[in-house]
Amino acid sequence: MPTPRVLVTTAAEATIDLLRDEHGPLMFHQSGGCCDGSSPMCFAKGEFRVGGNDTWLGRIHGCDFFMSASQFEYWKHTQLTVDVVKGRGASFSLEIPLGVRFLIRSRLFTEDEEKDMEPVYAGDEYPEMAV
Repeated sequence: MPTPRVLVTTAAEATIDLLRDEHGPLMFHQSGGCCDGSSPMCFAKGEFRVGGNDTWLGRIHGCDFFMSASQFEYWKHTQLTVDVVKGRGASFSLEIPLGVRFLIRSRLFTEDEEKDMEPVYAGDEYPEMAV
């Protein structure tokens, strides 16, 4: 089984469930900006337009996860785990009114894991129908 590039904690899954109940299908995007621009942002699916300058890394709890292509160049050897903590981020991410914010925990892939990685796709070519 290929090594996933992005994972999600149980706590983040619970927050995703709350948001999905209110907003419908969701998506995540992580840009390469500073401050909260380096936190994953949760949007209603399709609310954030992705394109060739974005990279699709996989799905977490039924949500597509994208990262800016330039940021992916720095993080391509790193497994990301989406978590949630109490606190308020300064962004447009959907979890903000809940008094929590998503964040990324990371670790480097092992050499063995890097031999069998899940594929990535340009944002305008990702397998939208993947389950």
